[in-house]
Amino acid sequence: MRTTRHRTTVPADPDRVYALLADAGQWPQVFTPTVHAEVTEVPDGEQQLIHLWALANGEVRDWTSRRTLDPAARRITFRQVVSSPPVASMGGEWQVDAAPDGGSEVTLLHDWTTVDDDAAAADWIGQAVERNSTAELEALSRAVTPAPDGEPLRFAFADSVDAEGPAEAVYEFLARAELWPERLPHVDRLDLTEQGDVQRMEMVTRAPDGSEHTTVSLRVLRPEQHTLVYKQTVLPAALASHTGRWTVEPHGAGVRITSWHGVTLDVDGVARLLGPGTSLADARARVRHNLGANSTTTLRHAKEFAEQIAQQAAQQAAEQQGAAWTR
Repeated sequence: MRTTRHRTTVPADPDRVYALLADAGQWPQVFTPTVHAEVTEVPDGEQQLIHLWALANGEVRDWTSRRTLDPAARRITFRQVVSSPPVASMGGEWQVDAAPDGGSEVTLLHDWTTVDDDAAAADWIGQAVERNSTAELEALSRAVTPAPDGEPLRFAFADSVDAEGPAEAVYEFLARAELWPERLPHVDRLDLTEQGDVQRMEMVTRAPDGSEHTTVSLRVLRPEQHTLVYKQTVLPAALASHTGRWTVEPHGAGVRITSWHGVTLDVDGVARLLGPGTSLADARARVRHNLGANSTTTLRHAKEFAEQIAQQAAQQAAEQQGAAWTR
């Protein structure tokens, strides 16, 4: 068994730091390596079963861990119950303590074993643990450090449309992103690779002013839930983090399609891209407008696609019924 210990001091109250670590739903927005986190079981207030998708040495791996939360001691222990080879077992603990000079001392412990005790695999895991632990502690410090003017850096918003069409058609439109250059006017080029339930998408979009923007996203497909989540790994300059979620839910006689965005602003990037005098409030409004405009366009075309499918199905059914009457 190998073990590691990583530690840092962050400028925030220990209870606030612990609360952020305990809320796994925020991890994709806070922690650079985390692509998606899904709490699949909450047996009681102290234990959680959580399914994680995260980058490990540049590869997306997923696993399931059981976490035990102790808010009084500000401790979170975790142990993988379903691991991703070459990991045979892995566990550890988050520890949050008050720092002597203010703020919080955060310690992250890991222990792991490898499949067949493979030494090369153990080194690969060790590199991933080192890289991810360092990135997570740095990201945690950024997340709890207030902006210079006290304005919030993180915000979220959503847009929705209702469609009179099948959920499967909407989801197919969203998941088949390789067809977006043909289906969406703002998408110029798109390269898509897929492995299992994970897609990597490099997309070039064109803004109304004619400028091109390239983003890279990792997407996790959840077809049984008609949900698709994503995290951008190559971002516009003004953003430190951008995650999103597409959902298709029953609504009335049809479905409601929702595009949700979680955004963290980059203070230096805002100044570079939008000008040094740009307030964070103005930056939030600009980002909300630009991201929302693209999402709304995608929502509208997904709605039209699904409703066209529904109309074609209704027409075929009517024609078949008419043919039956002529026999």
